[in-house]
Amino acid sequence: MTTSNTALASLAQRAYRIRRYALRMGEVQGQGYIGQALGWADVLAVAYCHAMKLRPDEPEWERRDRFLLSHGHYAIAAYAALIEVGIIPESELETYGSDDSRLPMSGMATYTPGMEISGGSLGHGLPIAVGMALALLQKKNPAFVYNSMSDGELDEGSTWEAAMGAAHHGLGNLICLVDINNQQADGPSGKVMGFEPLADKWAAFGWHVQRMNGNDLTAVVEAFDAARALSDAKPRVILFDTLMGKGVPFLEQREKNHFIRVDPPEWQEAIAHLDQSQPYVQPEGAPA
Repeated sequence: MTTSNTALASLAQRAYRIRRYALRMGEVQGQGYIGQALGWADVLAVAYCHAMKLRPDEPEWERRDRFLLSHGHYAIAAYAALIEVGIIPESELETYGSDDSRLPMSGMATYTPGMEISGGSLGHGLPIAVGMALALLQKKNPAFVYNSMSDGELDEGSTWEAAMGAAHHGLGNLICLVDINNQQADGPSGKVMGFEPLADKWAAFGWHVQRMNGNDLTAVVEAFDAARALSDAKPRVILFDTLMGKGVPFLEQREKNHFIRVDPPEWQEAIAHLDQSQPYVQPEGAPA
């Protein structure tokens, strides 16, 4: 399926707003997992605003596609996406990380509409996704299950046990999204625990594999469309190489971006950088 220039421009606007919402939430606390939110925003924009079937006014609709945030520390990014699609009102943004907020700093299903699981203990998301996808197949529910995870979770044995189980059960309704930003708490992901050749490993476990630039919207859209269009009973994984801090030059250049503190004036500087590069949505009917 070909995506029009207008649709791509609209998705670029969505990704811009997701980044901006995340920065505004980060400013509330003065710190957070902002690098991941900026780098993963393009994938989230395509997932929530192009690929997934959702009803924002009915977040527990039975036939919805499920999005599991295995890396619960990416919650600031997920909230930004949930705000963008209208599941969470923008008015709650200023409560991020505060007492009694529905937006805790790590994602929790018990607090937040649209949050399917309580993630954060890395390596738990994919096993849950396997069980959820298997249950949906048994119920003849056509929904897809998306498991969003970090490259640091590749260190966890539970991830690979789940990968093997997904192939064994023929879970063609399971799509795993891996953020390969090559940073985790203890250093560069590839140095903490080498994981290449990653595509070959997933293929050896019986998965359909794609790998591309996760900050190239055209490539991201094509990857999601291809994953959904496959007709055989094999799970699908998309490996996205991303740049932490994407869209804010002085954050892109930081050596360590896993968890960052930003001086108060820099939050507005970061938002200004985004605003200056805000994508333009071409009007319908205008020449491409």
